[in-house]
Amino acid sequence: MTKKTKSPNHIPSLKNWGGVRSIQSKLKRSNTLIHNREAVAYELLCMANTKITDVMSWDENNKVVIKASSKIPEHALRAIKNIKIRRDKDGNETLELEFFDKVQVLRLLAKASGLLDSPENEDKPSVIGINVKAPEVIDNDNK
Repeated sequence: MTKKTKSPNHIPSLKNWGGVRSIQSKLKRSNTLIHNREAVAYELLCMANTKITDVMSWDENNKVVIKASSKIPEHALRAIKNIKIRRDKDGNETLELEFFDKVQVLRLLAKASGLLDSPENEDKPSVIGINVKAPEVIDNDNK
């Protein structure tokens, strides 16, 4: 009876290994992002390019005026994370407007575009090591 031998390059199936579903779902999500990368980039660029003056203005007396939603550019509407209207006991309304974190969005865009990558030929380390030498202990009891 001849025993079948597997080739050394044979990759075993991952079907019965734990955690395969999570890996498959991550791959599926990444494929979705790959197919929609232009839309994702557009959304991030909308958030990064929005200025507060796209949504509101103020005069010399520091009176803030929120623009009507029809006057706010589409890219600025995409950058708004949350809107809350609060009413105090006297019936006065306060509008709270929250944008997505611009610094985080810019960081994502910089990383995706390669701006945060170090040059390949650079020999400088990305982590700086610091050596701390403790002071010498002198035992005064033995004198």
